[in-house]
Amino acid sequence: MMTFNNIPKERILYQGEYFFIVRDLYPVSPGHSLIISNELKVDYFELSAIERESLGEVILEAKRSIELEFKPDGYNIGMNCGEAAGQSVFHFHCHVIPRYKGDTSNPRGGVRHCVPGKGDY
Repeated sequence: MMTFNNIPKERILYQGEYFFIVRDLYPVSPGHSLIISNELKVDYFELSAIERESLGEVILEAKRSIELEFKPDGYNIGMNCGEAAGQSVFHFHCHVIPRYKGDTSNPRGGVRHCVPGKGDY
């Protein structure tokens, strides 16, 4: 099973008590970042209550880090929980994806587009 346990320290942008932040190796946009649990937890539903509570502040830290280098116009924040949802690395990680005007012809629907044909309404 692939995990994020062996990420080189020089890639880590932020290290907190429960999570760390890195830039995604396969970014979908400039600044795409991952928030990864320090302890091996499969997905969001395995996080402890205190980890879930602290995640919001770490998302804000990721946003601050992105905005030091990039000027996004919006964000998608998401987690894939389970193989059926597209999870391929079974170590908790939250995507913080900066969005830029014009990066897609029609952004309406946002994350709804993870199921083809369901993003348009």
